[in-house]
Amino acid sequence: MVVDEPVPATRLAAVLELPVERVEDLLRGLRDEYDGAGSGAPRGFELREVAGGWRVFSRSDFAPIVARFVRDGQTARLTQAALETLAVVAYRQPVSRARIAAIRGVNVDSVVRTLTQRGLLEEAGTEPETGAVLYRTTTHFLERLGIGSVADLPMISPLLPGLEELHHFEPAAAGRLEGASAVHGGPESPLY
Repeated sequence: MVVDEPVPATRLAAVLELPVERVEDLLRGLRDEYDGAGSGAPRGFELREVAGGWRVFSRSDFAPIVARFVRDGQTARLTQAALETLAVVAYRQPVSRARIAAIRGVNVDSVVRTLTQRGLLEEAGTEPETGAVLYRTTTHFLERLGIGSVADLPMISPLLPGLEELHHFEPAAAGRLEGASAVHGGPESPLY
């Protein structure tokens, strides 16, 4: 309850001087107990495994009430630009600002700075060829989404149109891509 980020079972095992497997069993038992397994009613909080560790959260059913209490009427929502930038980084990481800007078609310097200040993005080294700073999502990002890793993000390719449908959206682009598929080997090519 006192940590501000998920704690790995290995760290808890070291502190408790217990085997990791025993700590993991105990954590799962606590999670089940808090969820009301057996004869008990669910508690107002829950134990979740997120972002590579364990953390206590207020129960999802009570989230709106807790959020109103904590924020006291203030909102800290992300702008559409911030959400789009965050999505680009999440799916393409590590990625440079220039690449994000090329994908989004706008300057992203201030948005990346804001997302970094909010703890959702962090620097992930530099690009060898250009020296540009690369960015990736943080464990705080994973925690806020309630997922364990970026591998748990939903697949977006089923939501995108296929090449055969692209002419409905932008006829000129469809022609360019169809020509490119003939030259580069089609949708199975690494370019797609």
